[in-house]
Amino acid sequence: MARLIIVTGPTGVGKTTYSLSLSKDIGAVRFSIDPWMQNLFSKDMTSLDYAWMIERVYRCYVQIWQVGEQILKLNGNVVLDLGFTTKEQRGHFAALAKELDIESEVHYLSAPKDVRKKRVEKRNVEKDPSVYSFEVTDFMFNFMEPKYEIPDEQELANGRVINA
Repeated sequence: MARLIIVTGPTGVGKTTYSLSLSKDIGAVRFSIDPWMQNLFSKDMTSLDYAWMIERVYRCYVQIWQVGEQILKLNGNVVLDLGFTTKEQRGHFAALAKELDIESEVHYLSAPKDVRKKRVEKRNVEKDPSVYSFEVTDFMFNFMEPKYEIPDEQELANGRVINA
């Protein structure tokens, strides 16, 4: 049976590292938002404008879903590492999966802010191509921190919490 796994958590928690490992373990196709945004839009970005970025994130969501849906219809597994800052974003993909009679799984990664901050600093220095697409500045980290919405029990009913 096809699986759709929605990986979520705040900045620096290890979503991409977890998604890479999970995809390998279950034989899934992984979609990660950071390289999509980096490859398609970074050269066009003139300032850190959240509205400009989120509009492009949503464009990527549409294209990613078009491919992910095909994989799921072929009974394949899909892991979505798309940031999923809000419940609304996660719910959108859960509803799309429901239309295919697939119960999505939310995997919520959690870690203290200071641990996540140190991970981001390390990633910015090491620039490991498997997880690094762009530098996350202090401004970006702090800007996104209050925007993240922790999944509730209903979202996690078919998922899990991972203390990263």
